[in-house]
Amino acid sequence: MKLKTNLLIIFLLLASYKIIAQNGTFGIQLTSFSIEGLGGLQAYAVGQHNGKWLILGGRLDGLHRRQPFASFDIAGNNNQIIVIDPINKQKWTAPLTELTVGLQEQLSSTNIQFHQENDYLYLIGGYGYNAATASRKTFASLIAVNVPEVINAVINGNSIKSYFRQVSDELFAVTGGHLKKINNTYYLLAGNRFDGNYNPMGNPTYTQVYTNAIRKFNLTDNGNTVTITHLTPITDAVNLHRRDYNAVPQILPNGAEGVTIFSGVFQPTVNLPFLNAVNVDSISYTVNNNFQQYYNHYHCASLPLYSAKNNEMNNVFFGGIAQYFDSLGTLVQDNNVPFVKTIALVTRNANGNMAEYKLPIEMPALLGAGAEFIPIENVPHYKNEVIKLDELTTDTTLVGYIFGGIMSNAPNIFNINTGAESSASSQIFKVFVIKNAVTVIPQLNSQSIGTLKMQVFPNPNKGVFTVNFNMAKMAEVKVSLYNMEGKIIDQQIITNPTIGPNQYRYELKNGEKEGTYFLTIETPYEKATQKIIIKH
Repeated sequence: MKLKTNLLIIFLLLASYKIIAQNGTFGIQLTSFSIEGLGGLQAYAVGQHNGKWLILGGRLDGLHRRQPFASFDIAGNNNQIIVIDPINKQKWTAPLTELTVGLQEQLSSTNIQFHQENDYLYLIGGYGYNAATASRKTFASLIAVNVPEVINAVINGNSIKSYFRQVSDELFAVTGGHLKKINNTYYLLAGNRFDGNYNPMGNPTYTQVYTNAIRKFNLTDNGNTVTITHLTPITDAVNLHRRDYNAVPQILPNGAEGVTIFSGVFQPTVNLPFLNAVNVDSISYTVNNNFQQYYNHYHCASLPLYSAKNNEMNNVFFGGIAQYFDSLGTLVQDNNVPFVKTIALVTRNANGNMAEYKLPIEMPALLGAGAEFIPIENVPHYKNEVIKLDELTTDTTLVGYIFGGIMSNAPNIFNINTGAESSASSQIFKVFVIKNAVTVIPQLNSQSIGTLKMQVFPNPNKGVFTVNFNMAKMAEVKVSLYNMEGKIIDQQIITNPTIGPNQYRYELKNGEKEGTYFLTIETPYEKATQKIIIKH
């Protein structure tokens, strides 16, 4: 699927909305373009210098296939260095063959953790092919890349060999996590070590160990030698047991730098995404179970914006994969966790309270998983790349770009995936922030700021399912099932719920036929609705 550049009739993602907690307003606008000869890519690492991007690693194909012989195959490796000039719409490439085998293999891997500090891009781990074992592994190394020198060498066709350095360290054998920096300390956040060939058929062809940790270290680099000093890690086998999430730099309510871990997979006891968030600061971490994120559960492009005037942190997420999506104003839970088009905003106010809003705009396709937001270097920002919203002085400001990611031709392709159902996108989107725009209140994801926190398992089901919900105060609960025409076909009353989490087994008495229904939980003070599917 190709989008015409700036074709506003089909795709002008322009929305202005009011952040409910404050009076400030801003909008998001995306316009798309392509660069001739630039192929698709997803789950890559990126650095930049003087407006040009340096891209390493990632996959040239779409969602990993289910067939063990085809999943993460060598043909899908990105085994070249890519330099992109988004302003002049140019691209250059160079092979990795000049480098050592160890560097080539790690730089061809996927889901590498990365962070750029001044001229150096630091890469940790990644999952890819290892010739010595004729299998795939998570690489146990850190690579330091001199970004300006590599960009210049690739553009001019010069040697790249002296601009890469590799340090072996078993604690860096991580994939699917994030590498961030808070003040002067590096944080390797969660992720897992996956060794062997991927096989979803249940055969023991691999080992997978989640780090369950935030690994902290100090790094010094004099341009020749990289020295690592590991610090005491933080471990939590429940709340840090996650990968493929979004880790977004933050300015916290006290003005300090931090990182918030949003969602990710998988919960220790069920193969579903986390809905809570983990806030990390320079001292420790806190788990926010009062907030439930319903959209954008897997890694996707994210845009952090902070208003110092309102002491409000804004995080915009673009597409990807999620357990929930909106269908004509109703929150739909799909435990197959499909590809989605959703663009959503999560805010944190001065009191630390978080809320989620589904914006009245969407990605143009089932697109976004494995994409990256690449900020404009000269846009006002904090040291940790959070954009200073109050200092955007023009009505419309280009703040960065979104490149790549997986594009799927249907929401649920996981169990039928042969490689033809998705691809790596080559599309680039300009991301604009619009200030002083006409205020339009978006549809609010009431589930995320409400207290019911309703969930249904399994969904789809055969007419017997469990409803999880939360009670903030004692009241009778009415549970109603509606058909697509809005007629009540079944209703049950819960007379004795408890304060806090509740679990109710719902069994249809009339053996309703297969189809789509709406389940509503209602108390005297709140109401929540979700779509459910009955399959016999």
